[in-house]
Amino acid sequence: MKASLKWLVELLPELSKLSADDVAKKLTFAGLEVEGVTPFGAGTEGCVVAKVVSFRPHPTKSGLRLVTVDLGEGTQEIVCGAPNVPDAGGLVVLAKLGAYLPAKDMTIARREIAGVVSEGMLCSESELGLSEESAGILILPPGTGNPGQSLIEAIPHVRDTVFEINITPNRPDGLGHVGLARDLAAVLGVAFAPKRAPTFGADDVPLDVDVKVVDQDRCPEFSTARAVGITIAPSPLAWRYRLLALGVRPISNLVDITNLVLLGHGQPMHAFDLAKVRGRAIVVRTAAEGEPFTTLDGVARKLSKDDLVVCDGEGPVALAGVMGGENSEISASTTEVLFECAYFDARGVRRTGRRHGLHTEASHRFERGTDPGGLEAALATAVKLTLEVVPGAKLSPPRYVTGATANTTPRELTTKVVSLRSSFMTRLLGIAVPLSDARGILERLGCTVHASGEGALDVALPTHRPDLSREVDLVEEVIRVRGIDTVPTELPPVRGSRAVGGREALEHSVRRAAASVGLSEAITFRFTSAKALADVFAKEATVVLENPINEHQTVMRTSLLPGLLESLAQARRHGVRSAGLFAVGPVFLPSKNDLPEERPELFAVLVGDRAAYLEKPAPVDAWDAKGVALALVAALTGKEPEVVTYTASERPAYMHPRAAAKLLLGSTVIGSFGLLHPDVGDKYDFAEALPFISLDLPTLAKHPRAPRYKAIPKFPASPRDLALVVHDDVPAGQVKAAILASAGPLATDVELFDRFTGGANIPKDHASLAFRVIYRSDERTLTDAEVEKAHAKVVKEVEERFGATQRK
Repeated sequence: MKASLKWLVELLPELSKLSADDVAKKLTFAGLEVEGVTPFGAGTEGCVVAKVVSFRPHPTKSGLRLVTVDLGEGTQEIVCGAPNVPDAGGLVVLAKLGAYLPAKDMTIARREIAGVVSEGMLCSESELGLSEESAGILILPPGTGNPGQSLIEAIPHVRDTVFEINITPNRPDGLGHVGLARDLAAVLGVAFAPKRAPTFGADDVPLDVDVKVVDQDRCPEFSTARAVGITIAPSPLAWRYRLLALGVRPISNLVDITNLVLLGHGQPMHAFDLAKVRGRAIVVRTAAEGEPFTTLDGVARKLSKDDLVVCDGEGPVALAGVMGGENSEISASTTEVLFECAYFDARGVRRTGRRHGLHTEASHRFERGTDPGGLEAALATAVKLTLEVVPGAKLSPPRYVTGATANTTPRELTTKVVSLRSSFMTRLLGIAVPLSDARGILERLGCTVHASGEGALDVALPTHRPDLSREVDLVEEVIRVRGIDTVPTELPPVRGSRAVGGREALEHSVRRAAASVGLSEAITFRFTSAKALADVFAKEATVVLENPINEHQTVMRTSLLPGLLESLAQARRHGVRSAGLFAVGPVFLPSKNDLPEERPELFAVLVGDRAAYLEKPAPVDAWDAKGVALALVAALTGKEPEVVTYTASERPAYMHPRAAAKLLLGSTVIGSFGLLHPDVGDKYDFAEALPFISLDLPTLAKHPRAPRYKAIPKFPASPRDLALVVHDDVPAGQVKAAILASAGPLATDVELFDRFTGGANIPKDHASLAFRVIYRSDERTLTDAEVEKAHAKVVKEVEERFGATQRK
């Protein structure tokens, strides 16, 4: 929300005593955070009004003119290249020597242009910082100031300060200058009473339009007024620059009036060209399914039966609360106008806006909830502004339509009354706030307050504050305006909680272990879509959200994989080629109970190349996944799991048919690793194979790591390498376990360091497994004879048990 300091000062004169920075602090202090303060029209400093006396071509430079201007105390000749220099008597803007134009980052100095000295510059709106573009120099309307007068004195609105305010969705009253001024008045401790526009309406100008509201739930009240004798023309410069300062493009006097009402009161309005309203009738109803309608942006749309539309006698002329139609817009030939000012249901406007991909200044306010009691003031302001710029205009009396009832006054609104107790306020805030102070604050915010016994107030809530509904809301308002900093910063006594345990401790240790092996954590949503789950061949979701935040997050996940792959795909789109991401959290699986089973797990995916320093980078593969999986299990349990290849019948569908294995501790499956199925990677535009690791945390928790002290060896080791040729069906883990068991107590470690297939010495369907066996004693240095004796037992055991042969 952009707000004009000059406009706020007009509404609340007490602000004139404060600087722009002080006003910004007051707004932020009140919870209306000012994110930026921008000067508007900074280039107008040092500029004056000048009257053209004459102009002639430059003697040597084509395209340039020598313009003589009257500055009140004499004339001056200026070199100008603009094509639109007015005739004698026209008013223009002259930047005098020393003036600084921020838009061009230029200070006006005496310059010689093609042999002619020019001491000043005739400026355009863009050069003055008043608009982003302009077709020539700024020509002022007749009577705009006197020659030599400061431009800021002649047109005060050319200089302003604009606040960029972050209005939270619960504060729709802050989307208009009246609401902002009301909050500032409450903070300053002064009364706020905005000037009411006078009543209007001529008996000889009937409304002459039949207005009917069919859907009263979606449109509780619809007010109108008819204006005749209208002449469409550009708006006064004061309006023009006020709108430009607030980021709104001026169009014409009547259209600009509706925008000024919107920015002032926060109440959207619409002006219809009554000559284009067919049948001179207005009907507010829901659209027919597929009903065609072209909005002001020129887009032809097919409406839904849930869309609320404002229609004339033949069809829609506006998408209610969102955008008008091009079939009834104001044009240069408009002479008769119907002003419309309505209250529309916020949820319906929000649905329509999202359905059609439209977000306008009007829908932004209706979606948050406009003031149902503010229609009269907004409509009266529009009429007042119309009479200011179109002196010959006449207005009909207003008409307020509620369902089938039409009145000349707004409907009676029932206000909710909430009790505010001093004891409750003290208990909640921790400090005592005098009830008189609280009453003054609430009254300045627009509440009607009455005493209700000793130590309590009855507060009638204002219609412009839909966020107020409970006693605690009133307490929040009191301390917000009074100042959060008035609450002392004292730490209350806190009883320390017990140590974190259970699932939280398990997930913490898993995260720490995953980070220690070089993985990075991805924080993913627990929501996903049924399609995303189907893309990774995950189980069908059992928990479907009734009110999802968007179409991509409609169910609770049964797999961590969709979120991980989306994170990796996003990283790849941002130029990250190689990454290893993991996610830890629950998946929501079917159970025998009413609630799903929340089962925590870890899932990791690798992509790109493995780290390489002295060799050419190579893509990660299933062996990288195996290394990470074994390291994770070792860090969490202190044990080395057995690796067993999945059979075709038991392998999950998301795994690669020929590169997936499960991890076992004893006979219990604790996880898996391998490559994702190519079809899964294709869904996220990954052409390469994607290694993965998955651990089931509840099962893993049954094998906790037992801390065990091991002294630093005092005696040297005696390593022996053993290359064995075995059939492909023989798991390397079983061979390793047999070596360790048969070597006896002298073998302290066995490591598989190579696997080789092919070659002249290795039969078909066989592989060479190379192990390094470490022999060591804690009591003495082993002799070669002792080592060879133990090693011979190893060779004999693997030959007999697995049919292995040593590779020479």
